[in-house]
Amino acid sequence: MKCGVRFCGGCNPRFDRGAVYERIKNKLAGKVEFFIAEEGVPYDVILVIGGCTNCCASYLQFEADGVIKIWDEEHEDDMVEFLLNKC
Repeated sequence: MKCGVRFCGGCNPRFDRGAVYERIKNKLAGKVEFFIAEEGVPYDVILVIGGCTNCCASYLQFEADGVIKIWDEEHEDDMVEFLLNKC
């Protein structure tokens, strides 16, 4: 599975978005390929990592079969389970 990742701008982060991303990548190593999302590249899913409840990072410019948003550290395990089920 190919996952494009999009981060918010970090104007009001309430958790370490980069640390959560690294943990998700480590838990899904060998099952999901993660890339910083780029326009014109198709992905199976776009993972939007927001630093607060606004989760305002744009994602409509990317090609993907689905979009998943997380804006709290507590979403990490649900995100991993969701991606494992899509594999």
